[in-house]
Amino acid sequence: MALAQLSPEEIRNWTREAKDRWWFEKVYRGDLPQLTLRSGLTGFLLGGVLAATNLYVAGKTGVTLGVGLTSVILAFSTFRLVARAGWASDITILENNAVQSIATAAGYMTTPLTSSLAAYMLVTGHIVPWWQMLAWMVVIALVGVLVAFPLKRRFINEDQLPFPEGRACGVVLDALYTGAAKGAGMMHARLLGVAAALAAIYQFIVSDGLQRILQFKLLHLDRWLGWREPWVFHDRLDEYYYAFAAKYQLGIPKILGTDVRTLGLRVGLDAAMLGVGGLMGIRVASSVLLGAFINFVLLSPVMIQRGDIAPRLAPSGAVIPLNRTELVNQWGLWWAVTMMVVGSLVSLVGKPEIFTSAFRSLGNRRRADLAVANAAASFSGDASKADDPLRDIELPLWLSAVGVPVLAVFGAWLTHHFFGTPLHLALLALPLIFVLTIICTNSMALTSWTPTGALSKITQFSIGAIDHTNPASNLLPAGMTSEISANAANLLSDIKPGYMLGAKPRQQALGHVIGIFSGAIAATPLFFLLFLPPNHQGVRSTATIVSDSFGMPAALQWKGVADLIARGLHSLPSSAITAMIVAALVATAIEVASIVRRRPFPLSPVSIGLGVVLPPEASLGMWIGAMFFWMQRRRYPQPDSPGHRKWVEGAEPICAGLITGAALVGIANALVNALFFN
Repeated sequence: MALAQLSPEEIRNWTREAKDRWWFEKVYRGDLPQLTLRSGLTGFLLGGVLAATNLYVAGKTGVTLGVGLTSVILAFSTFRLVARAGWASDITILENNAVQSIATAAGYMTTPLTSSLAAYMLVTGHIVPWWQMLAWMVVIALVGVLVAFPLKRRFINEDQLPFPEGRACGVVLDALYTGAAKGAGMMHARLLGVAAALAAIYQFIVSDGLQRILQFKLLHLDRWLGWREPWVFHDRLDEYYYAFAAKYQLGIPKILGTDVRTLGLRVGLDAAMLGVGGLMGIRVASSVLLGAFINFVLLSPVMIQRGDIAPRLAPSGAVIPLNRTELVNQWGLWWAVTMMVVGSLVSLVGKPEIFTSAFRSLGNRRRADLAVANAAASFSGDASKADDPLRDIELPLWLSAVGVPVLAVFGAWLTHHFFGTPLHLALLALPLIFVLTIICTNSMALTSWTPTGALSKITQFSIGAIDHTNPASNLLPAGMTSEISANAANLLSDIKPGYMLGAKPRQQALGHVIGIFSGAIAATPLFFLLFLPPNHQGVRSTATIVSDSFGMPAALQWKGVADLIARGLHSLPSSAITAMIVAALVATAIEVASIVRRRPFPLSPVSIGLGVVLPPEASLGMWIGAMFFWMQRRRYPQPDSPGHRKWVEGAEPICAGLITGAALVGIANALVNALFFN
């Protein structure tokens, strides 16, 4: 069934009141179940699972993945099978939309854990108590929700902006429930399930804790065969070569005299990275691989020979041997951060429509008067003062008018009380929320891209100019503005399918709040399990946040900017400063070329920088995944062919399955190790 929509002429000429009345009469499905007990519970549980997988992937790659379509397919297939078995009725289209709203809101809650909060702990060496992390994230996310819903009336109700990712989700939902795509939906569910099962089996084989449980606790192979350690397939495939080389006294590969293992050049097979690469695409994945090659194969060996990268002494006096993390922290991080920040800022400046369309009509007197009248009417309870056909189903504007300043100030106080940020600096960041949220929302509405990486640096540098002695002072205020603006923009993208399908806005708002608590409750304890495991004495250390398993690239980028503000350029080796200048010029040239060409350059400077802070084996795995699906698109270009339906149309479910299966078993293995074998 074709989704009802206004023509471009109607969008331009109709008043918002007329558009709202059209939507209420032609699209709104007030009698269809939406946020029911089962959809709320399903969304809460599914959101927790997807938040866990997002945290796992973001810790490895710095990329937070959208989980909307994954949740839609999972909810559709699960309830379709339950209905066929006769255990319950099928879930309605709006119930499924409620599930995806809750699940996506939960998925967004992982972002600060792998960026601003993790960077704060890396900079200060202080582990934030779990309850403080959870409270801070929930309060900040609630501000984002309350900011989002007044903007909904502007960007969705009135301007009818596309929000491509949200619109795609609405189209998929409509096709699954009203079109010929029901069979395709079940096929995608099967693809996701098979990929998840295969990835889970592989991850189980390479998981030391789970294999110890299976082989020693269940099969008792230690008794029967005298094994002291369980057999585990090494996901780092080069381990087999090094064992063979040690046995037969073969040479170890070196670059300019440096062992390739010191450089972090390993050959691994991570199923989750294959899936991430498939979702990234060949352009981004190739840029990531190029960044890893430049830093670890070309530049790092030279800098080690020059002495610009050298072993350091820990506070205890122990020598810190060179490894991949040291190579990044001492030298590579600086040009990588420069590449990412400059690339993001130039790209943002090169999209003037994001700014012009966002602020074009903010000064329009008529619209401002209408908004004030609606707000006053909602606050007083007198609906006759404004002709608003949606007054009984939209989230009342007075909730945002009161809630945003109260919760924002409360969030600033928490930032001061929990993290030691001077209160005046935390409050100083609040005015930036409005501007950054408008920019983020408009960018999401036009491109499905939120420039939070670039915008967060505006807050970091602004606060850092006032207080450059304390790196932590700019991290958390930037985290506040970044998370509020990103949450508002992302949540509006999730509101878009509900608007297309006739969902009740108030129930969508409540669904987002449920998702906030689902994601925070699932991700916060998991953060400690994955990134802050206790040692044999039960002591946790921030030194474990960045590891070979979890490179924490987003947190390292935030930390790099904070360190640069605090230490200044004079503290860096001259070669690092030269590399930063070259990186800035290259990033500018690439983005300017994209602007002039009016299409993306084959390489992405942000992704090149990302390849420096990622483990090289992860970069290689992502490139292999991206290359595989790129080849399938070239191999099966015909939309009606079975290969196209499976490998092109089914690429996203397959990649989501690879990520989900590998992440869940990887999390289970970490849990087993922490509880039984620590």
